[in-house]
Amino acid sequence: MTTNTSTNLSSEPVNPALGPNPHHEKPKKRGLIWVFVLVVIAGVAGYAVWRASQPGLIATPGAGGGGRGGGGGGRGRGAFGPTPVTVAKPHKANVPVYLNGLGNVTAFYTVTVRSRVDGQLMSIAFKEGETVKQGQLLAEIDPRPFEVQLQQAQGTLARDTATLTNAKLDLERYTQLLAQDAIPKQQLDTQRATVSQLEGNIKTDEANVNNARLQLTYAKVTAPISGTIGLRLVDPGNIVRASDQGGLLVITQLQPISTLFTIPEDALPQVMARIRKGIRLTVDAFNRDNSKKLASGYLLTMDNQIDASTGTSKLKAVFENKDSALFPNQFVNIRLLVDTENDQIVVPTPAVQRGQQGAFVYIVNEESKVQIRQIEQGAVDGETTVIKKGIEMGEQVVVDGIDRLQNGSTVRVRKPGEDQFGGGAPGGRGRGGRGRAGANGGAAPAAGAEAPAGEGAAPGGRGRGRRGGGPTQ
Repeated sequence: MTTNTSTNLSSEPVNPALGPNPHHEKPKKRGLIWVFVLVVIAGVAGYAVWRASQPGLIATPGAGGGGRGGGGGGRGRGAFGPTPVTVAKPHKANVPVYLNGLGNVTAFYTVTVRSRVDGQLMSIAFKEGETVKQGQLLAEIDPRPFEVQLQQAQGTLARDTATLTNAKLDLERYTQLLAQDAIPKQQLDTQRATVSQLEGNIKTDEANVNNARLQLTYAKVTAPISGTIGLRLVDPGNIVRASDQGGLLVITQLQPISTLFTIPEDALPQVMARIRKGIRLTVDAFNRDNSKKLASGYLLTMDNQIDASTGTSKLKAVFENKDSALFPNQFVNIRLLVDTENDQIVVPTPAVQRGQQGAFVYIVNEESKVQIRQIEQGAVDGETTVIKKGIEMGEQVVVDGIDRLQNGSTVRVRKPGEDQFGGGAPGGRGRGGRGRAGANGGAAPAAGAEAPAGEGAAPGGRGRGRRGGGPTQ
């Protein structure tokens, strides 16, 4: 009798009460849970990316949640609405055309005052930083050596003058004796030559006297120009010489004062054309960050060549500088007025944007939607920009809120005093909460758009939503 025995019996004991080992089922359940969690996360992320890519579904700060009233936005309608923007209408104006450049202030005249004679510096008659007039006494060098030289020159002149007088008397005697044939003619000619020689000596002596007087004058150092004195370079008691390179002091003329600045070489013909017509161009100087105007002057001249290394030309402007706002070696920003364009269509500069196709603006149409309009831009004058082509009078261009716009986006024109989040005035209060985000407790629709039905649409109305203040669509 043969007995069949199974060889696939499990080595693990089976508990009749519990059945198979439950540890084989736990890894499978954990894996399914993790797969489910990853699917949920991927779905939420995909939904967020899709919502962010929709221009009409950009949440505006302060938007309320799902109340039924207009003050809190309808369910799912008040959270995302028209983008609030600020608009402006083009207008005509006279626009000045400026050329901008970088410049450095230079003194109109700069003089290093040096001694013209050698000697000891006895005293100074100025204060550092003082403004002096031309011819004013500045310092005095010991005059005694030059007084002695003057006396010597005067003594020599007196001696030679006496000698000349005696020689002239002899010449008169010799002339009479020659007429009586008492002396030879050669003796008379020699005496005439002696008189002429002594007359030459007199002229030399007179020159020596004048030179000694001049040296004595140089012993008193005076201001060669009117200007401001810098720091003293030599103290009294020192020996100064005419060959010293440092000098005694430096005087700079600050009124008027000049500025050297550069402009691109491409703009040079425009400036030269105005100068040839005899037009004096106005120049304004601003501080380092262009936040303050320092002085106004005029263009004096330009350099006779272009700097090949930078491609710029150097110009010189003059400023009266009566208030001493400009100082030598000061860095300034220069604006040169070269022309004025009359009756130009202008818009605020922030309205002009730039893209791959060039400059453009956002135009708000009658349906409260924006359209991209390509434009031809002209001169820029700070806060305004000239539009040569692309905009008609009466149209509305977006000035603020451009970063959230796309072609065809629905917008809402902000009211005066309303900020970019729809705030600025006390808003409506919903029954379910105290939200006050809207300027009118639930912003009014843009011009030309229908207001949605619902409670709380009136300014300051009470809505039933949980949070007031979402802009309506």
